[in-house]
Amino acid sequence: MSAPLAATAEVAAVRELAQELAAITTRPWTLMEVCGGQTHAIVRWGLDQLLPPGLRLIHGPGCPVCVTPAATIDAARSLARRPEVILCSYGDMLRVPGSAADGGPGDLLGVRAEGGDVRLLTSPLEALALARRHPDRQVVFLAVGFETTAPATALLVRQAMAAGAANLSLLAAHVRVPPAMAAILAAEGNQVQGFLAAGHVCAVMGTTELEQLADRHGVPVVVSGFEPLDLMRGLVACVRLLERGEARVANAYGRVVRQQGNPAARGLLESVFEPVDRPWRGFGVIPGGGLGLRVPFRRLEAGARFPDLPGGRAAAPEPAGVCISGAILQGRARPMDCPAFGSTCTPEHPLGAPMVSSEGACAAYHRYGRRG
Repeated sequence: MSAPLAATAEVAAVRELAQELAAITTRPWTLMEVCGGQTHAIVRWGLDQLLPPGLRLIHGPGCPVCVTPAATIDAARSLARRPEVILCSYGDMLRVPGSAADGGPGDLLGVRAEGGDVRLLTSPLEALALARRHPDRQVVFLAVGFETTAPATALLVRQAMAAGAANLSLLAAHVRVPPAMAAILAAEGNQVQGFLAAGHVCAVMGTTELEQLADRHGVPVVVSGFEPLDLMRGLVACVRLLERGEARVANAYGRVVRQQGNPAARGLLESVFEPVDRPWRGFGVIPGGGLGLRVPFRRLEAGARFPDLPGGRAAAPEPAGVCISGAILQGRARPMDCPAFGSTCTPEHPLGAPMVSSEGACAAYHRYGRRG
């Protein structure tokens, strides 16, 4: 089948699913997609504009870049200013604002402009290669990600321990998705009645934690992918569960996700990390919301190598100003509700993390010209 024909067939299938949604929706419902990749697909293809009256989609926290707290960025900036340190992380992290409590530049790129050695990585194992090339320097990897990227960090930790890398450490900021979903449901004024869960997280972790969440909070959760058809099928499945009053997990991404997830990746992850309480930008501290190194690996923590490092897990003031990124990350506001959106806050000059990250809601609305 040629590409144009395939595209036409997909459009027709999406429209059929939109008609099915309209036929089965008998009352107002509010759903949340958790993942920023899903948000971008929804906004890009205008899927939210195909929904029947009363069916509302709100955007969740999006991505780990968006929810990394200012305190962690401040700790990374402090390290990057030290002449003996090479600070490395993924690209979007270099532009996330900290609290600027010390009056310095707000992000890691600003520290690099001052002369700090800040480097962009595409794989955690590049940090170990850096440490080997620079034995006289301390390499610190700012490790972020949901459960999808944490196994790669766990592999780095195991290889660093095996190699006896005395000049490599981690500023760990990995976060876990199910505790954040639970925090959203438990928050005062919560409006979320059902979730579209992130298919890539479930591909690693499986669905057991989501099944526990659905049972505990009485909400349906549908595992969904990232293409328009995946998302529309997820919406149909979630509304069907809501209309029937069923609070359980449904898998609308069966070609990728299994109930047990990826046992090898889970085993690697669980051997190196354990759940810890962690602050999320816009949320505060979420119990069990992060991943910390287990006891045998804690000598690789940046805090162990640098005892005078400001606490990367402590709360810190978020950047001041008109930015309402906290409300956006919690799904309590839309990007266009922010007075700075598209004016003083743009991808070139972001005020908040949802405009920095390539998966942030504000970046999606700006990129695809959504203003209302």
